[in-house]
Amino acid sequence: MLLTGAGQIGMAIARRVGYGMKIIVGDKRKDNAETIERILNEAGFDAIAIETDISSRESIKALIACGQHFGEIAMLVNAAGVSPSQASIETILKVDLYGTAVLLEEVGKVIRHGGTGVTISSQSGHRMPALTPEQDEQLATTPAEYLLSLPMLQPSAICDTLHAYQLAKRCNVKRVMAEAVKWGERGARINSISPGIIVTPLALDEFNGPRGDFYKNMFAKCPAGRPGTADEVANMAELLMSNRGSFITGADFLIDGGATASFFYGSLKPTNK
Repeated sequence: MLLTGAGQIGMAIARRVGYGMKIIVGDKRKDNAETIERILNEAGFDAIAIETDISSRESIKALIACGQHFGEIAMLVNAAGVSPSQASIETILKVDLYGTAVLLEEVGKVIRHGGTGVTISSQSGHRMPALTPEQDEQLATTPAEYLLSLPMLQPSAICDTLHAYQLAKRCNVKRVMAEAVKWGERGARINSISPGIIVTPLALDEFNGPRGDFYKNMFAKCPAGRPGTADEVANMAELLMSNRGSFITGADFLIDGGATASFFYGSLKPTNK
């Protein structure tokens, strides 16, 4: 199993589906990857940490090569990414958008027959106005090396880091749809999960950032009335990556306690004061 992003959501998923296999934990910060490696190994798993920058194709290839040293690649869990409060527009597009596209592309070349993958997107991708069919297709099918040249992804077309993040997450969902066709040729499946407010260190950064009040209001007024947990995301990932999800591929699953529903049709609707 390849696990990118040494955070709470990725680790929760790995604990559900990674037993009995070698888990390669990749993160841009090697110390973060080593922390997850230690926690997993102390819980009886078999993990190894490697420094991985998913904004670099060569770094992704090195991650894959590390995994192949131990056998065929059976699973991918991509939980790497940065938040709107953590990074610049350029970094968000390079990591969350381009990096995810390259990762899905490269792993799709080697995933074994019967293999599965999940990539973590976000509710943010569901909050944007609809793109045109042409724009959706561009996000889905443009070769990864040319993605950042698309007109819609130029600095002049992006309002702020939140807008960049929304575009990146919309792209994630579209890439999963397109890659599912290619993965299917190898007898493998790939899906995405779009979590809402999940309590993780990244989310805590958001709570304490410039949009903190917005996020706190969001989970307070969503139908669930609370933020989610990493294990609740792992519940869905476990289904998607098991034989019970064998007819599910190229799909995205919104897990946000109803916040997006409330954003469009409830008390979180922007026009409501």
